[in-house]
Amino acid sequence: MAHIIAVCTSTTKGTKKETVAEGTIKENLGFIGDAHADSSTHRQVSLLAIESIHKMRDCGVDVGPGDFAENLTTQGIDLLSLPLGTQFAVGKEIVLELTQIGKECHTRCAIYRQVGRCIMPTEGVFAKAIHGGVVRTGDPIRIRDVG
Repeated sequence: MAHIIAVCTSTTKGTKKETVAEGTIKENLGFIGDAHADSSTHRQVSLLAIESIHKMRDCGVDVGPGDFAENLTTQGIDLLSLPLGTQFAVGKEIVLELTQIGKECHTRCAIYRQVGRCIMPTEGVFAKAIHGGVVRTGDPIRIRDVG
């Protein structure tokens, strides 16, 4: 079953995010208290699979959840195979809509400078918060049937 491995936030952009036991996502905003929460963007919540983080570990880099500035670290769901517009439920209340796969890195992060590559530009995904709520480590992730 797909689920949340880690919930991560930070108050400053351009830094790693700290793992927390739980966080609150607000509809059309993102994580309350997170530097990237913004009602004017489609990139309100960032997600990265633990399977992607393991690829960087296999390159000899000591990284973990939050190190790529993702809000939610997932396991057991192939985020990259989902079409844009896919809605998925997280926990009991939250509904996210996939809005972007990958991102352009304007400045090279510390991980890129260390090993010459980073996974977030190709394997990180972004979502808009359709319905808010509390998200906790271990919460299930389910693709919604909106048809």
